[in-house]
Formats: sequence, structure tokens, C-alpha cells
Amino acid sequence: MILRRLKPYLIFRWLKPYLPRGLYGRSALGVLVPVVALLLVASIVIVQRHFEGVTEQLTRGMAREIDLVRSTEDPAIAAALGISMSYVAEDALPPDNLRRWYDFSGIVVLREMRDLIPGFARLALPDDQSVHVYIDDDSGLMKLSFARRYVSARRPYLLFVNIMGVGVLMTAISFVYMRNQLRPITRLAEAAEAFGRGRHVDYRPKGAREVRAAGAAFIDMRARIERQIEQRTLMLSGVSHDMRTPLTRLRLSLAMLDEDEAEPMRRDVEDMERLLDGFLDFAHGAQEGTAEPLDPVALVRQVVADMQRARIPVVLHAASGEDGQVSLRRLAMRRALENLINNAVRYGTRAEVSVTLTDAALRIRVEDDGPGIAPEDRGEAVKPFTRLEPARNQNRGTGVGLGLSIVIDVARAHGGTLRLAQSDRLGGLCADIVIAA
Repeated sequence: MILRRLKPYLIFRWLKPYLPRGLYGRSALGVLVPVVALLLVASIVIVQRHFEGVTEQLTRGMAREIDLVRSTEDPAIAAALGISMSYVAEDALPPDNLRRWYDFSGIVVLREMRDLIPGFARLALPDDQSVHVYIDDDSGLMKLSFARRYVSARRPYLLFVNIMGVGVLMTAISFVYMRNQLRPITRLAEAAEAFGRGRHVDYRPKGAREVRAAGAAFIDMRARIERQIEQRTLMLSGVSHDMRTPLTRLRLSLAMLDEDEAEPMRRDVEDMERLLDGFLDFAHGAQEGTAEPLDPVALVRQVVADMQRARIPVVLHAASGEDGQVSLRRLAMRRALENLINNAVRYGTRAEVSVTLTDAALRIRVEDDGPGIAPEDRGEAVKPFTRLEPARNQNRGTGVGLGLSIVIDVARAHGGTLRLAQSDRLGGLCADIVIAA
């Protein structure tokens, strides 16, 4: 039953690669297909009715008049019927019937004359003005000439021209109307794409009622998301700020104690400060800074150089796409790249960074030689406050579990994503930030 219902759709599956991808192209196809189909049907009906039916009736009437002229051989009768009659020599007979290749009504005229006129020899249709019929009878080779309008409609192609002209005009009007209807949808898509990349563009719902409803829903959704991000940022910033005061007092108190007794507690305070810094980084997240055209290769070089000065074992392995620019938030991308490098050197002995910029996408890759992350754990690794145990954290220090979640938030805010895999070169984790250029 299900296959029977799906069979009509499976038949047209081979058409999918050839269909337009965009809404405008598909709408244009929806306009053109009915118009072209209507023109084809109208043309077929016109050919059958106008070129065949009318031409057959006129040709049969003219055949009867030719029979009358042949039987009487009276020039007055022939002149009254608009026929010029004469006898010509045998060598004046054309070698074959004469007709222009696009003269479709001439096919009907030739067929009817051959069937209805006894002794029919040749038919010549040199133009749209005259017809010459050659008849071989007992008196010799007779040539009958008359106007083309007696056997077929005058200028029949004008009907096709009118149909095509009206079709093109209506199609153009439809395209203009369709473009005006699709413009609000395009603006809504641009606003949604910009918001997905972390940019806020002005948008006012316009267009049809359904498009206005979708636009209003998008504005409400965008406002709720921005309010939620702002509230999360304020909450985490407030909590982190308020907790720094008692930590400062604890640090001052520990400074007054004996060094051996205070050392374990001092490490606990440092761990708490590191956790607070992680909370602040997560609170700022992808909203830190404003998007601007940047050279990603130069940004990566700068981050790697800064971390090398801090004695962090990281190198720039490869870079391509110099002098290209992508709209990025400098501080957010810098924080994301630093998190990936810190994670790499925390769980491995070294990190290697690669950056590739093409016309389609920007890819920033960080690889390490650590234990990596199992494929079944990669989905959990990017969630906030998640720490994998035991292999990846064993004897490597502790963290708050926000490093990769901050990176994926930054990537998504730029319209990209974070991909985790195994490094083919170093054997550890391979983290790719991929952003559409």
C-alpha cells in the first residue's frame, strides 16, 4: 500500500538534480510550465482546426470551381472565379511539387488537390500570394493560377505570433508579481541567516498574511533568544563577580598561615578561580565583540604566536587562503581557538593548527597527540559542564567542562559548526571549526 502511494513520486525522482534549488527558481518554473503547456495545447488545437479543417474546406470548394472551369473552358467564368487558365508546354512542368518547408497548410492543399482533381500533375506554392495547379488532360498541360487566400487562411502565422506575444507578456507580468511576493520571504531568510551568524539586522514583516505571520513569529523568537542570552550572561557574570570577593578574602587569610599548611587550600582557591573564569568565558560566549570583516589566516597566526610566547607547545602547520576576509567576531573567535589549543596541550604534548579559506568555507583545525575522544562520546563532549572520564582526564588536571561548548557556541553564532574526529597525522583529537564564507 505504501509503495503504491509513493510510486508516482519515485517516477520523478530522476528530475530532482535538474530542478532549481531556490524558491524563486521553483516559483518561476511553476509559472512557466503551465504557460508553456497551455501554449502547446492551444497550438495543437489551432493546427488541427485552423490549418487543417479550414484549409480542407477551402481547398474542396476550390477543387469544385476548378472542375467547373475545366468543363466549360470559358475564360469569363474563370475570370469571375478569380482563376487564370492557360495551356503550357510539357517542359514548363515543375520536376516536383513546390512548397516552402514551413508552409504547413500547403501540405493539406497538396493532399486535397491530389485526391479531388482528376489528372492532377503538380502543385506549386512559391509564396503566400499565389497557387499554381498543373493538370494533364486530353487537351494538353493546363496551368491554373489563383490567389492563395482561396485555399488557406491569410497569414496564419500571425495567430501564433499573437499567442506567443500574449504568453510572453503574461509571463513577464507573472514574474514581476511573483518577485514582489517572494521579496518579503527573501528578506525574512536573510534576517534569519544573519541572526544565526550573530548579527542583528533590521527587519519589518511585509508581504502576504502568512509571510507577515512568519516574520512576526521570527521577531518574537529573536527577542526571546536575545533576552535569554542576556539573562544568562548577567546571571553568570553576577555569580562569578560576587564569588570573587570571598575568594580574595580567603587568599589574604591563607597568606597569613604557614606555607605548608596553606598550600593545599591555596590550590583549592586557584581551582575555584579557574572555574569562575570558565563561567565568565561561557557567559560571554559567542556574543563577545562585534562581527567585522577579518583576515582569518592573520588572526590564527597572531593567536598561535601569542600562545608560543606563553611557552605553549603549538605550531601553525598549514595556512592557505591569504588575503581573504570573512565576517567574524575577533574576540569570540580568538577565545574559541585558544580553548581548542589549551585542550590540545592539556591532554597531549603538542598542538598543531591549520587554517584553510576557500570561496565556500573557512576551516580552522586543531590537532593533538593525546588520547582523543571516542566517537560515541563526541556528542557529549560538546555539552556544557561535561567532563569525560577516565582516559581523557586521567592525570591531566581538571576543568569545568565548558571549553568545547564555548567553541561550538562561537561556531554556531558564525553560522558554522564544530566537528570532532581522530587526527590522522598525530593520532589524537582533530577539532575543526567550519564556517561558511
